[in-house]
Amino acid sequence: MLDLSFEPPKPKVISGATGAWELVIGMEIHAQVSSQAKLFSGASTRFGAEPNANVAFVDAAMPGMLPVVNEFCIEQAVRTGLGLKAQINLRSAFDRKNYFYPDLPQGYQISQLYHPLVGEGEVLVEMGAGIARLVRIERIHVEQDAGKSIHDMDPNMSFVDLNRTGVALMEIVSRPDIRGPEEAAAYVTKLRQILRYLGTCDGNMQNGNLRADVNVSVCRPGQYEKYQETQDFDHLGTRCEIKNMNSMRFIQAAIDYEARRQIAILEDGGSVVQETRLYDPDKGETRSMRSKEEAHDYRYFPCPDLLPLEIEQAWVDEIAASLPELPDAKKARFMADFGLTDYDASVLTADVANAAYFEAVAAQAGDGKLAANWVINELFGRLKKEGHDITDSPVSSAQLAGIIALIKAGDISGKIAKDLFEIVYTEGGDPAQIVEARGLKQVTDAGAIEKAVDEIIAANPAQVEKAKQNPKLAGWFVGQVMKATGGKANPAAVNQIVSAKLGL
Repeated sequence: MLDLSFEPPKPKVISGATGAWELVIGMEIHAQVSSQAKLFSGASTRFGAEPNANVAFVDAAMPGMLPVVNEFCIEQAVRTGLGLKAQINLRSAFDRKNYFYPDLPQGYQISQLYHPLVGEGEVLVEMGAGIARLVRIERIHVEQDAGKSIHDMDPNMSFVDLNRTGVALMEIVSRPDIRGPEEAAAYVTKLRQILRYLGTCDGNMQNGNLRADVNVSVCRPGQYEKYQETQDFDHLGTRCEIKNMNSMRFIQAAIDYEARRQIAILEDGGSVVQETRLYDPDKGETRSMRSKEEAHDYRYFPCPDLLPLEIEQAWVDEIAASLPELPDAKKARFMADFGLTDYDASVLTADVANAAYFEAVAAQAGDGKLAANWVINELFGRLKKEGHDITDSPVSSAQLAGIIALIKAGDISGKIAKDLFEIVYTEGGDPAQIVEARGLKQVTDAGAIEKAVDEIIAANPAQVEKAKQNPKLAGWFVGQVMKATGGKANPAAVNQIVSAKLGL
C-alpha cells in the first residue's frame, strides 16, 4: 500500500470586496466505453469515419426498430465500477430522457436516472508526494451518446452527423468534494488513468471520448462544513454547469473564471441563475447556453423497449477476478520492489503502456533504479521532445535493457552509453554488437590507463603543482585522460590512478 496522509479538501479561497469566498465543484465525466459496437446496435464506433457511415436503423430511429443491449458495454461499466471500488447494482433499469435536438433522431436519450448500474465509489487523488484526498463517486450510469451538429460548413445551413449516436457512455458523477481548479484537473487525470488501466475507455479527450461537465458554485467559509453536517445543498450556493470540457487546462481556466463571475454577481447584490454554460477558450470566459433544467423537465420515464437489467453476482465476481493491477497498487509495488522514489514511480505508472515498458526493461536489465533513470530521463525526455509516446518508441525495451546491461558489466561508461543510446535511437541495432563493431568498449586495463595518466602528468608539470595545492583540480587530469582515450577509459579507474599519481 502507498504511504499516504489523507487530508481534507483544501478550498481555493478567493478574496472579494465583501470578504472571502470558497469554491465547491462537482463533476460529471462522460467516458466513451471501449467497444467496437454501439450500446444498442451493431454499428461501428470507429472514429474518423465518413459522416453518417456508422449508423444502424435503430440509431436513426427508423420505425419499428428496437434497441438490443450490448452485453460487452455493460461488462465494461461493471469493470469500471469495480475499479473505482463502487457498489455494483445487480438490478438496474433504463429510462428515457426526452428532449428535442436535430442530432437526437429518437427525440429522447436512453439513460439511467432512477436505477443506475453502479452505485457509490471513490477515487484517490494525490495532491503532492504522500498527500491524498478522496473524491466520492455518487453513481455511474450507462447511456447512449447523441450525434453531432455541424454549423461551420455553410453559413446558411447546419448538418447532422449521426456516427456518435448510440455510442455507449459511462456518466461518472462525483459528489461536490472538489474544492479548486487544480484539484479538479487532478481528479480527471486520475480517473482517466484508472479507465485506461482497466481498458474501459481510452481517455482520448481530443476525440471527445472523455468529456467533463463541471458544476461550480461559491460559498462563504464555513458553509461547506454545514453542508457536510446536514447534506443540505443550499449551503453550497447556486451552481452553474459548464458543459463538454475536453482539456485539463481549459477545465481549470473555466472554473476560475466562473467562480469569479459568480462572486461578482453576489457581491453586487444579485443572484446566480442556475444554468448550463459553455467555456470559450478564445475569450477565456463562460457564456450562457440555456437555463438549467431539472429532471422533471426531461419527462423521464422507464424505457418501454428495454427490460430491467438483472445480472448475477457470480458474473460480477468473475469480472472482479480479471481486473488488472491498478495505478495505486502498481506504484506501491514499484517503490517497494525497485526502490524508486515517489516521483519516479508516479511518472512511470502515469500511463499503463509506460509502466509496462519500464517493467520489461527492469526485468531484462536486472536493475530497477538504473532502468527508471534511463527510461525517465533519456527515453521519455527524447520522446517528449519529438512529440512521440512509448507506443512508437524507436528503442525497444530489449534494446534499452541491453544498454543498461553493458553499463552494469563495465563494458561502457555513462558517456559512451549516451552515445550508444543515440545510435540505437536513430539507427537501431543490437547494443552489444554496435559496441563491438565500433570499438566503443570501455578501457578497463589498468596498465593502459596508467600510461595515459603518466603522459598527461609529464606534459603538464605546472598543473601538477596546482593540483597538489588544490586537490579539486585533479578533475582536470581526469578530463584530459578521458579525452585522450576517446571517453573509453573507465572513469572510476582514472580517478583512482590520478589521485594516486598526484599523491592526493
